[in-house]
Amino acid sequence: MRALSIAGTGMSAQQLNVEVIANNIANINTTGYKRTRAEFTDLLYQMERVQGIPNQTGEGVIPEGAQLGLGTRLAAIRLLNIQGPLAETGNRLDLAINGPGWFQVAGPNGETLYTRAGAFNTNAEGQIVTADGYPVEPAITVPAGTTAIEINQTGEIFAKLQGEANMVAVGQITLANFPNAAGLNALGGNLFQPTEASGAAVTGLPGSISFGTVQQGYLESSNVDPVREITELISAQRAYEMNSKVIQAADDMAGVVSKGIR
Repeated sequence: MRALSIAGTGMSAQQLNVEVIANNIANINTTGYKRTRAEFTDLLYQMERVQGIPNQTGEGVIPEGAQLGLGTRLAAIRLLNIQGPLAETGNRLDLAINGPGWFQVAGPNGETLYTRAGAFNTNAEGQIVTADGYPVEPAITVPAGTTAIEINQTGEIFAKLQGEANMVAVGQITLANFPNAAGLNALGGNLFQPTEASGAAVTGLPGSISFGTVQQGYLESSNVDPVREITELISAQRAYEMNSKVIQAADDMAGVVSKGIR
């Protein structure tokens, strides 16, 4: 009975939908996290009666056919790259991007990776790095003896050295954009890498056209909305239950037939 397999695809789809929602809720406090959304598409259709052909020789064509859908499947888990709220931390190396753009960091294999999580620090050499120790690109080193550091909205970094009256420029943060940010490959650890779907990175200075500004002393919070996630969780749960009811109804119908045969 086709109803069993059709409803089965619906249950599998809603189970995956719940898993996507669960991951969003789990990352509700992850810095720079972007929520994802499961998107589905219908499966093949079985033609019971073809439209557009004559009913009989010389007769008019059939205006409507009969096509039976065979269920649903996952089409994509879309990254929703929407600005998250900015939270003030007071840490001078906490940076948030207000607007479009990604920080660039050097990955473990020397490749350039991208992140929205700007919880930076300095390593033993004074180089600005991520929480996992990956250096920011282009490389920026804070000189020894620095007593204060200032980063303006255009990404220029200034350091006040001990015994010096004026601040000196020590580096420049650049940002990257992508033609299709939803096509980035998530690696975990708040890191993403480009793919053929995302297109090549386009770099530029913060505050220029198509790039956001850098906010020192702030972090971008997750863009997950708890109310939305709970609402979608309830909807997915009800859809799962309805598909299970279809399976139960189909089983009852098959039971009637088998009892009649006996």
